[in-house]
Amino acid sequence: MRIHKNLKVIIGTIIISSMATASAYAAWTTTTSTPNKLPLTPIYEPEFYGSPSSSIASAVAVPAGTATFLTSGTTPSVINKEGKTVYEKYGDTEAQGTSILQNIEKQLADQGLSMKDVIYLRVYVAPDAAKGGKFDYDGWFKAYAKFFNTKANPTKTARSTVGVASLVNADWLIEIEAVAAYPSGHNQD
Repeated sequence: MRIHKNLKVIIGTIIISSMATASAYAAWTTTTSTPNKLPLTPIYEPEFYGSPSSSIASAVAVPAGTATFLTSGTTPSVINKEGKTVYEKYGDTEAQGTSILQNIEKQLADQGLSMKDVIYLRVYVAPDAAKGGKFDYDGWFKAYAKFFNTKANPTKTARSTVGVASLVNADWLIEIEAVAAYPSGHNQD
């Protein structure tokens, strides 16, 4: 009976020691491995981070409770439905990217938002047969530069640009998804 009681004490001690060690480890990793240089403080509007010389943000922090608006993959508008080539129907990557950003701009306006509220873009670029099957990233970057990091709109979004084998329509060279954050105090009604 005494051995059984001692066994309970030993097991209890092991469990309590394990819990104390886990708590100490969690506290240590929180203070030593946090990548932030400054302690987290509440923010009241989206904050963009990154190099001032870059055209995009490396990260965006959004205040707790901020409502967001996300678009599905948005595609270019037809320039000429009778066109015989991709360029005649939809344009090159730059023209398609510009068309898509104009379409996103309209979607945002319907929500009381603007391109200044965009915090993130995910972009899919397909190979351009007229460019030897290469991805026209420069065309996309030129389209982006018309809408972001400008005097009219200094916002530099966080962004991912991905080269893909194809899009749903073989004539599309680019598709874009956008995430916008509603300003604080925004009344959606």
